[in-house]
Amino acid sequence: MSGDTITLYEAIGGDSTVRRLTQRFYQLMDELPEAARCRAIHPKDLSGSEAKLYDYLTGYLGGPPVYVEKYGHPRLRARHFGAAIGVAERDEWLLCFSRAMEETISNPKLREIIWAPVERLAHHMQNRGEDQA
Repeated sequence: MSGDTITLYEAIGGDSTVRRLTQRFYQLMDELPEAARCRAIHPKDLSGSEAKLYDYLTGYLGGPPVYVEKYGHPRLRARHFGAAIGVAERDEWLLCFSRAMEETISNPKLREIIWAPVERLAHHMQNRGEDQA
């Protein structure tokens, strides 16, 4: 690899952007009526969720592997299996993430690069069908 290669983490602005992204994501989840079902499966206090998403995204985007150092392998599906994540919750999560990216990551190409795997991950996290409660 060339010495000029940078990570997505660096390309979007590093720590400050990841912090703004995760903060805005949870603000939107808390504020948007259209994210109510997704919000309902989260704890009343979102600060712990925000901290874990920040840690995860930091490493996921190519920054320091903070999440893995603190918690080990992410095992995201297993860690979220106790939450009923259906189509509505998944789509509401994606809505919040998409809007948070639009507001915090200025480069549309970088948002596009990040979006595809995040969308796949959200679909993988779904553990309930439309007809399951």
